[in-house]
Amino acid sequence: MDRLLILMRHAKAVDRLEAEDDFQRGLTARGRSDSEDAGRLFAEQGLEVDLALVSPAWRTRQTFDLIAPALGAPAIEDPMALYHASDTMIERAVKTAFEQVSRIAVVGHNPGIGALAHALAAKAGAAGQLPGGYPTAAAAAFSLSGEGLDEPRLVALFNPKD
Repeated sequence: MDRLLILMRHAKAVDRLEAEDDFQRGLTARGRSDSEDAGRLFAEQGLEVDLALVSPAWRTRQTFDLIAPALGAPAIEDPMALYHASDTMIERAVKTAFEQVSRIAVVGHNPGIGALAHALAAKAGAAGQLPGGYPTAAAAAFSLSGEGLDEPRLVALFNPKD
């Protein structure tokens, strides 16, 4: 059975000046709407996961809460290491999680989450399909048939700009 990896950037959050600090920034109305739209896409595509790795920042937790029902209400881990994690750190967390489960979603921050999504899309021959910069609420789902994160195939894409 192929493994599934969904990489989603948190949805649109309030400006830094509107929150106590960066960690506490919550979603805007558009962010909530984009998250709900992404959740609908996941549900339509049958993209359920066993585990979600979610940055503990408020905006990522809110994003996850809005998509969780569509993902089958997976278990959640929210290590502080995912807060503004690099693509390498996210990749390491995903590989570790794949030792336990075969279907994972990650909700995180740019530039790390977007960099990993773009790297996998390039390996899949689908680099041109991902939105540039990986905007807020962007999500890419990959089927992985090889070891590690090798042999990805892009199976779904949510671009809130569409």
